[in-house]
Amino acid sequence: MEEQTKLKTALIVDDEPVVRSGISRIVTHMGLKPDDAADGKEAISKMSDSYFDIIFLDVRMQGMGGMEVLGWIKDNNISSLVVMITGVTEPDIIIQAMKMGAFDYLAKPFGVDDIENIIQRAEKASAPPAQTIGIPKSKGLQAGPDRIMLGSSPVMQSLFTRMLKVAPTDGTVLITGESGTGKELVARAIHYHSRRRENEFVPVDCSALVENLLESELFGHVKGSFTGALQSKKGLFELANHGTFFFDEISNLSMDIQAKLLRVIQEREFTQVGGAVRIKVDLRIMVASNRDLRAAIAENKFREDLFYRLHVIPIHLPPLRERGKDIEELVNYFVLHMSRKIGREAPRVSREAMDVLLSYAWPGNVRELENTIERTLILKDDAVIKPEHLPQDIRQQPPDLRSFSDKMVSLKDLERDYIRFVLSRTNGGIQKAAGILGINRKTLSMKMKKYGL
Repeated sequence: MEEQTKLKTALIVDDEPVVRSGISRIVTHMGLKPDDAADGKEAISKMSDSYFDIIFLDVRMQGMGGMEVLGWIKDNNISSLVVMITGVTEPDIIIQAMKMGAFDYLAKPFGVDDIENIIQRAEKASAPPAQTIGIPKSKGLQAGPDRIMLGSSPVMQSLFTRMLKVAPTDGTVLITGESGTGKELVARAIHYHSRRRENEFVPVDCSALVENLLESELFGHVKGSFTGALQSKKGLFELANHGTFFFDEISNLSMDIQAKLLRVIQEREFTQVGGAVRIKVDLRIMVASNRDLRAAIAENKFREDLFYRLHVIPIHLPPLRERGKDIEELVNYFVLHMSRKIGREAPRVSREAMDVLLSYAWPGNVRELENTIERTLILKDDAVIKPEHLPQDIRQQPPDLRSFSDKMVSLKDLERDYIRFVLSRTNGGIQKAAGILGINRKTLSMKMKKYGL
């Protein structure tokens, strides 16, 4: 692993002497050399003469405020990591500062641990990680020390703004979108920008857990509560205490587990399997689904009361085909990231190959794009990625879909051909194809019968 660059200097800008001296003592203890400034003008004067690896900058000061200083830092292309100091949680100010390039924020009152955690994260960020090489920071949103969401398209920039606005709250978040769009990454990003980020983010894929073991996994169990329970075990809810719990594909939960989850959301407490003691938890719950939960309610497969408890803050993640030139940005990112991962020099993507990638429908969304780039890099070691290096199914769209620009077809024919296309991409998997098409399995089966597919 590449050695991280250690921070050496810090500038503390605050009009309160006790804040300046307090942060100075902490960063000195961590091996940094501190300097301070009592107002914005003094800070600019010091930054004009010296470079600081990290800057703690108070938002509200007399005269020139922190946001004005941050603007000066941006205008002068100073690469210092800037941490904004706020008196209270101010989502709008935080969002604006992050958009202007601030690295993080620190809410008063804060403790030694808060400063130390920020310094540790800053040290990780000071050496450019593989996933951010060549990617302008303004186009992405960090989802963790080693994760980033990318997208300069208006729809993604709007999404990032919404995510930053809801991050400081504890509202339950319902993330919807097709398979492969990155719903878990959205949840991780919200957690990373929340007050809970130093605590656990616990993800659970509801489609991957065996039903008869799910209750024990979630709630834990006491010794002897069922055959094989040789000792007591804490559940995932308890492990996520003070952090964030994320349910992926929530629609796969049984009605019985849904009822128990509803009680956890309402009361923030639960009992272990076979236990009688009520265990209280402080956690934020986020869930994701690629299914239409309202349709699942109509089919009596999802509780309506649970839906409204989850639908506090809805966030929809668009499919890759609706994100325009984000595809090009993601391709360049994955090429750089995967090349470092497999230990090779990053190749250049030819314009012709990029055009092929841009014209493909990507039914598997970002996950399919990532897998395509990784496979291409592993199988081909050329200095330039050309169209012939891409997988055949990417290069060769079905003829009936490619020719829509040359001939007019009926809506019925269009639907039939697209269903055939999606089924071919999912190897005939009806459940997965239904998710991509945004319909339920029964509706897809009826359409397949109608079109003789």
